Amino acid sequence: MSENDKPLLVLTGGGTAGHVMPHIAMLQTYVDAGFRLAYIGSDGIEKSLIESQKEPISFHQIQVGKLRRYISLKNVTDVFRIVIGFLQSLIILRKLRPALVFSKGGFVSVPVAYAAKLLGIPIVSHESDLTPGLANKLITPIASKLLYSFPESKPYLPEARSQLVGIPVRQKLLEGDKNRARDFLGFGAEQKPTILVMGGSLGAQKINETLLEILPKLVERYQLVHVTGKGKKIDFSHANYRGFEFLNEELGDVMALCDLVISRAGANSIFEFLALKKPMILIPLEAGSRGDQIQNANCFQKMGVARVVREAELGKSKLLEMIEQSLADTSMFDQDSAKVPEAFRHAASEQIMKIIAQLTTVKGVR
Repeated sequence: MSENDKPLLVLTGGGTAGHVMPHIAMLQTYVDAGFRLAYIGSDGIEKSLIESQKEPISFHQIQVGKLRRYISLKNVTDVFRIVIGFLQSLIILRKLRPALVFSKGGFVSVPVAYAAKLLGIPIVSHESDLTPGLANKLITPIASKLLYSFPESKPYLPEARSQLVGIPVRQKLLEGDKNRARDFLGFGAEQKPTILVMGGSLGAQKINETLLEILPKLVERYQLVHVTGKGKKIDFSHANYRGFEFLNEELGDVMALCDLVISRAGANSIFEFLALKKPMILIPLEAGSRGDQIQNANCFQKMGVARVVREAELGKSKLLEMIEQSLADTSMFDQDSAKVPEAFRHAASEQIMKIIAQLTTVKGVR
């Protein structure tokens, strides 16, 4: 089969890294399955993330408007941007003639999905968080298949068209190597328990500030790898501490080495920790959030694979206590617990690929 004869899969989603990273985790799987790839997005974070990938994938940019839940003049002007984005999506999809559109949410995905519906192209939508975001709510009525990540999401979706699959995990993270991490970090010969602290792609100032207060005590007993976030590097130096504004290629190796992760509760990250069987202390984002991280964290706590502390309760004594408890007693982090859904024990990428294969028997557009 020539390259042009292969079915085309169009991916969409953006606004945050969380709407893009599951796509990236699946790219090689799509290529191996014989698909050509294209991405429709805005000039936001999805553009830079997709264009930096080694897999062959073309990027097509459209206008994006945001639907706000509050009164704003931008709601008026953004209606025109949404209409323009819809028309651009129609033109792009007619030209590309994809076999399927796979949406990960974010406002850029809405005009793409509705254009696909008008053209008779099957649509798969995937929700990472426990409750659907507004964009995925708008796509729900027209999607051929609705995939979700948490068992608690089931009541929010039409049962006949929905399926629990979890979240795809980047293969590179699963291939991490402890020895490479030790060489990269340059810790001493004495192998102490290693703690990874990370606050998301932009870091978490409250976590950084609280950690700084207890770092002198922690480095006496543990090795610390601290991902502070861009522009948030803290002033602390010790043989058992390594601070980075961001980790990319080295993250899989560092995760392989660490014995405990302290993090926000973004769905993509915590599913990666789950796949790697890493004990977690989760500090969900609250301010400026719709509460999805709180729900995500509480779900993982109920499954017995995480401890949770609310940001309002976060202090140096509380964090130190939770770290010591977690490293002293890892029995609560039982990855094989019966409370962990069966779907989580299988690779999400394999389940998603089966669904796409079923739906791509109908190709082209009207």
